[in-house]
Amino acid sequence: MIAGGGTGGHIFPAIAIANAVRERAPQAEFLFVGALGKMEMTKVPAAGYRIEGLPIRGFQRRALWRNIGLPWRLLSSMWKAGRLVRRFRPDVAVGVGGYASGPLLAAAQRMGVPTLVQEQNSHAGATNRMLARKAACVCVAYDGMDRYFPREKVLLTGNPVRQDVVDLVGKRPRGMEHFGLREGAPVVLVTGGSLGARGINRGIEAGLSKLRDAGAQLIWQTGTPFLKQARAAISALDWGEARVLEFIDRMDLAYAVADVVVARAGAITVSELCLVKRPAILVPLPTAAEDHQTKNARALSDNGAALLVADAEAVDRLGTTIAELLRDEHRRQQLVQNIAGMGRRDAAAAIAAEVIRIARE
Repeated sequence: MIAGGGTGGHIFPAIAIANAVRERAPQAEFLFVGALGKMEMTKVPAAGYRIEGLPIRGFQRRALWRNIGLPWRLLSSMWKAGRLVRRFRPDVAVGVGGYASGPLLAAAQRMGVPTLVQEQNSHAGATNRMLARKAACVCVAYDGMDRYFPREKVLLTGNPVRQDVVDLVGKRPRGMEHFGLREGAPVVLVTGGSLGARGINRGIEAGLSKLRDAGAQLIWQTGTPFLKQARAAISALDWGEARVLEFIDRMDLAYAVADVVVARAGAITVSELCLVKRPAILVPLPTAAEDHQTKNARALSDNGAALLVADAEAVDRLGTTIAELLRDEHRRQQLVQNIAGMGRRDAAAAIAAEVIRIARE
């Protein structure tokens, strides 16, 4: 059983782990468990796996009245998780993070099913710290995670990523054609996820003239809410070398043409950047649980592998930081050299091997 989801950052690693297990154990049976109404309920079946949903959801900080039914949802999810474990009778249960991971792994542990926790971030969440007490193994992406978990259970594997996204060999010419760009001018890739990132978008909007004056070309994924405003800003500037997109469906081509990447600091984004080896400016999501995105970003910036701009400072600093980096080739080379040593390409295979070992033992 594989539990978790809520975002692509949890779903796609879960699918990558399942695919890697299936490669090594073709007869293995899988059951995913997610949160009803979340994207895993469609993405997992599309990848060829069966999924069951729990009524669990997170705490609503912006609309407290919506939390009235939260205790019932938690109890109901715990009850259904136990029923699913009894019915499926797994040899091992894997938690990848997200709302469904807690109830499912807790139920499995109560019934004596061995569990594996995958912690994606450099700062472990409270749920994973609790689940790790009875887990057989905790797979992590960063050094020093024994400050959160029992040292004997920690296995440094890295985060699973979609291989087609980080395989960039020979893709640059195709990417330049795909986005309508030209060789000879640097390309800045800005991405904040499918819903966009307001802090990043406002920072880019404020710094557009600086990027144009630096001779850059721009690929700007805005998400839906900021799309119209971004297009208006580009039109007002009459900048013909900026591409404003609601969503980028070929991140591999975007990475292939990028000379500088501006992004949030989610665990999977950081892992992808380490593998594609691009100079990066990270703008952590300030509302992330336990501020884990800032801690992810600092794991790179403290090692000279990325630059960090706080979300609250993006309007004032982001455009200037990008323009300065574009003009400083030596700094970009240093960032590439330092980030290249932090990627782990075989993460899914390493986790799959551990899942199979636990199941067989």
